[in-house]
Amino acid sequence: MKDMIISKNLLLIFTFVIFICFAGCDQTIQEVSKPNIVFVLADDQRGETIHALGNKEIITPNLDKLVSEGLSFTNAYIMGSYSGAVCLPSRMMLFTGKYLNNLTRNGSIIPESDSTLGESLQKAGYNCFGIGKYHSQPPSYYRIFNDGNNIFFGGMHDQWNVPLNSYKSIEHYERKMRPVINDFFYKKDITYELGEYMYGGKHSTDIFAETAIDFIENYDSEKPFFLYTALMTPHDPRTTHQEYIEMYDTANISIPPNFKPQHPFDNGEMKVRDEMLAPFPRTKPIVKEHLRDYYALISHNDDRLGDIIEALKAKGIYDNTIIIYSGDNGLAVGQHGLFGKQNLYEHSINIPLIISGKGIPQNQRSEAFLYLTDMYPTLCELLGISIPQSVDGSSFYHILNNPGTDHHQFITTTYKANQRAIRDVQYKLIRYKVNDQEHTQLFDLIEDPYETRNLAEDETYSNDLDRLNKAMFEQLKQFNDTIWVK
Repeated sequence: MKDMIISKNLLLIFTFVIFICFAGCDQTIQEVSKPNIVFVLADDQRGETIHALGNKEIITPNLDKLVSEGLSFTNAYIMGSYSGAVCLPSRMMLFTGKYLNNLTRNGSIIPESDSTLGESLQKAGYNCFGIGKYHSQPPSYYRIFNDGNNIFFGGMHDQWNVPLNSYKSIEHYERKMRPVINDFFYKKDITYELGEYMYGGKHSTDIFAETAIDFIENYDSEKPFFLYTALMTPHDPRTTHQEYIEMYDTANISIPPNFKPQHPFDNGEMKVRDEMLAPFPRTKPIVKEHLRDYYALISHNDDRLGDIIEALKAKGIYDNTIIIYSGDNGLAVGQHGLFGKQNLYEHSINIPLIISGKGIPQNQRSEAFLYLTDMYPTLCELLGISIPQSVDGSSFYHILNNPGTDHHQFITTTYKANQRAIRDVQYKLIRYKVNDQEHTQLFDLIEDPYETRNLAEDETYSNDLDRLNKAMFEQLKQFNDTIWVK
């Protein structure tokens, strides 16, 4: 009898200990649960197009609120491109963490040896859902995302009639599934085009934002999610709802200080498609009209970003979600006599980057130099995930804890074989090699942020010119540039 009482007591003690252990485990799981991540990537939105960060002419209330609730990086950059489609390598550097020169075919292919961001997140227990523009080989989408919807493969399209794919249809993408009668007035011949379907007359920004909202509202998994929404705007064709265009009056839009009727010399890319969107020479009324449409599309993006955030709040998961807003490259839109992004001026390589949410400092600015390439390892460190060996970028996680700290000493950028640039805190060097002609530009970005006064021929700055030129070649060697570094 006595033995039975002891046994019962031991059983009670054991049960109590197990209960405490499991209760403790539940609490620990809650404490270390990983946050959801919502990543919104704009197409062609340059860094200085957010009202709260200094552009007083653009209307971006939701981005302004994100700025007030998070950490904004004013010196975030792309590494460049070896093709006019600058967005292609930018997006693939984001997903692979590779340097530009280490991408395969400028990012159009992701080899199996490159571990993608989505694969790392999925291994850590995330559901990865992709929406919108994807500019690399369709099959690689399955490696990054385990689900998705309303996916556009390509660089650009009519914003109101985008050919889209469901996640399951990606494997059949190259078969050109969508039947079209091109000359329906006279013929009945059917041709087949890429894309599984389209929502005729519905704007791309609305399609992608509403897909993100639907995902949030209906998400019922216990797993955290990575929701990636890749917009097609403010990339041209710059068309949107009239209400956004009417928010701007061209009479109140300023001409940038670096406006020129034409670029002062051949930079090697004077007739690319983007540059043909406006007549030569450039005129101030044309630039104002393009800026109005550019700003209108950004305001449209901003409006739908606000709807995505409201969906997170309505679902009750906003406080456990990290929101990232960024861009794949900038755009000239009349600056330096240029209209595209196929150059290495600040307006084309500097991008917006705001991170807000759980554990992120609020209403803070960082001037640290970083690349979009660095986002992959940063998210890994933030979430406690090991960084794959294939990743070249370096984590700026330390800045999330201390916004006043630095990251890279220089920013070095590339465009095709003919343009290279480097900048430090004050000076910017750009070198051109075009048709056996060389040009050099040196700018003081503190005194001349719009890059209007070339100091390269001024002996006063010869030491800075030499210093940056040496540093540029050291950086290019580090980044495996085999064109400029023999």
